[in-house]
Amino acid sequence: MAITASMVKELRDSTGAGMMDAKKALTESNGDMEAAVDWLRTKGLAKAAKKSGRTAAEGLVAVKVEGGHGVAVEVNSETDFVGKNAEFQSMVSNIADAALKVDDVEALKAAEINGKTVETTLTDAIAKIGENMSLRRMQSIDGETVVSYVHNAAAPGMGKIGVLVAMNGGNEEFGKQVAMHIAAVNPASLSEADLDPAVVEKEKQVQIDIARESGKPEAVIEKMIVGRMQKYMSEVTLLNQSFVVNPDLSVGKAAEEVGATITGFVRLEVGEGIEVVKEDFAAEVAKAAKG
Repeated sequence: MAITASMVKELRDSTGAGMMDAKKALTESNGDMEAAVDWLRTKGLAKAAKKSGRTAAEGLVAVKVEGGHGVAVEVNSETDFVGKNAEFQSMVSNIADAALKVDDVEALKAAEINGKTVETTLTDAIAKIGENMSLRRMQSIDGETVVSYVHNAAAPGMGKIGVLVAMNGGNEEFGKQVAMHIAAVNPASLSEADLDPAVVEKEKQVQIDIARESGKPEAVIEKMIVGRMQKYMSEVTLLNQSFVVNPDLSVGKAAEEVGATITGFVRLEVGEGIEVVKEDFAAEVAKAAKG
């Protein structure tokens, strides 16, 4: 029986198995979906499906730099304990190495490490370790100089927060200081020009509404808004923020003093934006008892 792409997708969706494993299971089972599921279970490859519904909000961010090219990847697990596992750390490091050679997370999933795709490697790790895991994000950056920094490092080049800074001129020490600033302050963008116009407009409207509550004339409100939006930009844009190393200078001014131009940055934090559903203890025990 011919194995179609839609059949492979259906099996993958129902079991969480990797693409090649799903295809092999269907081939071995002559296209019988139920038999293919059983085949995956006997091989331990469907175990991942039992875990796939659980929230993976822990894990590690790894950063790698090669010349003027840097990458950051986030690989999630369910518990912080797994992030301290040497085997998990080795896998994340290998995934980051592979990320240096691809452009996006989908290409990274298909990239090979140690003879297996990254996606299959993750599926195997889920089956072995017994926790849901996911390759959530990848970001890359290029520049004359790219400097990396990891906050709360669990191992070299990986931890809870990973930062990459691209710049022209300056020196590595200054780049590291900027990276540490970014890890701590978490700017929304490099400059005002990089901010989403919709976000800026929303903030402006909020400030207008607040100012109108004061009952002041519109002409006065307009002047108030100019000042408030300048303050907003100084809080959310990297180049306008007060530099944590020297609060008397903005990051942009500090860069000028060392002859550097910061051209971009990447900041990834483990679990950022993931909503973790809390359960009471009894519910957790009941779910564990059911398997």
